Amino acid sequence: MSSREQPVRRSVNLPARVARKVQSLARAQRTSANRVLVNLVESGLAARERERQRFLELAEQLVHAATAAEQARLKEELARLTFGD
Repeated sequence: MSSREQPVRRSVNLPARVARKVQSLARAQRTSANRVLVNLVESGLAARERERQRFLELAEQLVHAATAAEQARLKEELARLTFGD
């Protein structure tokens, strides 16, 4: 591990039901609960970045949309991404 990649210790309190799920995943994967938490956080961060990129792609398409119908469709998709269904 390079010096720039030194682990940072964080303390978090998990709700009991989440902690049980993490322990269950750790047992099933034969790894530590800490590793499960790191994997979940990394997955969440990657998903967040994919959502951001999708939003920017849609916004760019909206700028160049040729028809009112296409603009309306793109606006609706952007609203779903932003606010959910």
